[in-house]
Amino acid sequence: MLLLASTLGVMGGAAIAPMVEVIRGELGIGATAIGMLLTVHSLAIAVTAPLIGRLCDRMGPRVPLGLGLVLFAVGGGAGLFVDHYPTLMAFRVVLGVGCGAVFTCSTVALLALYRGPERDRMLGLRTTAISVGGFVYPVAAGALGHISWQSPFAVYLIGLPLGVACLLVVPARPAPRSGPGATAPAGGPVDGTTGTGRGGVVRLLRDHPVVAGLTGLWAAAAALMMVVGIQLPRRLAELGVGDPLVVAIMVMVTGGAASAVVGLLFGRLRERFDHIVLLRTAVLLWTVSLLVFAVADRAWLLIAVPLLNGVGNGLVMPSTTALIDRAVPEGRRGLATSLQATAMFGGQFASPLIFGSLVDSRSVTSAALAAAAGTVLLLLALTRLRRALPAPAVTEPRGAVHRTSDPGSAPRSVDEKRT
Repeated sequence: MLLLASTLGVMGGAAIAPMVEVIRGELGIGATAIGMLLTVHSLAIAVTAPLIGRLCDRMGPRVPLGLGLVLFAVGGGAGLFVDHYPTLMAFRVVLGVGCGAVFTCSTVALLALYRGPERDRMLGLRTTAISVGGFVYPVAAGALGHISWQSPFAVYLIGLPLGVACLLVVPARPAPRSGPGATAPAGGPVDGTTGTGRGGVVRLLRDHPVVAGLTGLWAAAAALMMVVGIQLPRRLAELGVGDPLVVAIMVMVTGGAASAVVGLLFGRLRERFDHIVLLRTAVLLWTVSLLVFAVADRAWLLIAVPLLNGVGNGLVMPSTTALIDRAVPEGRRGLATSLQATAMFGGQFASPLIFGSLVDSRSVTSAALAAAAGTVLLLLALTRLRRALPAPAVTEPRGAVHRTSDPGSAPRSVDEKRT
């Protein structure tokens, strides 16, 4: 059920992305305005996610997750009936609150349930679930787009039955599962409802600066990669590809399938490479994809862009989630995880504000090249992050045993690290 709910966590804008050119024409708005329609929900996520995270720490993930799925359906499905831009924007804010709850609470529940190598495997499967949702729903939306420009908003209604199911099925306070690769805590619960950490976001970032570094990198990456998400359909239209279903397949299916495959393999990749190596590889792939986006003059060449981005996304999401969770006490897991959502969606919201005017005044190519320069800076920043990793607070419970072979992997045990 948690993996199924995860398919919705990042589809707030993706579900209607194939229709951006059609919606822009119907509403008579410019590049910046349509970009805001796709990303205003991200601002709502960025603002409300820490509140939702603290709620998870206090009461567990079940109720916030169930209610978040209902808000997701209401805020997204409203587009079936609303054709007034300001009103539609207001409902997209409601959608964002729901997305934030789904993303944060499903992550908290999975982190509470699994330990060690099994956690890496489940985080990879979560990435696969997110990726599958990221291309299944947009393809469905693209197909519905042949009915009317508002029909694609129907895909959001899936949140209603999922919300009811989560309230009935998800445990209020998940206990860790036993089995190969999972270790039970010896020092307290792992449900994220108790722990030694207190205080809000400022204190969390002050106590655990590595979390600030990771969330900052993630925010920058989200802003840079949203250039592709918003502008690739426009670039395809310039090259003669305008059918919503074809755009959905080229933009969403290729990238989503690549990310899904990487998610399935993530557990095995972690056996050979540390998190920082995987993060560097992802950013390098993003850089190449942006350069291809900037110079390609044939529509078929642009398939490489979502493919490379998808592989990068499949590496980054579980790696950053694992590192952030490792850096904080269990009692602050919800708040720390919510900052990942704040960083990701805050970056997405900022992207059209940063790059939209560049596209309008110059070209899509200029925006892609500027974003590529940004990813090069991210590669340099990852060098400093590796130096900071030995210092974060330990998140694993006393006595938990894990394999380690590098600075980016979890410590073998709390007791060993203290000696």
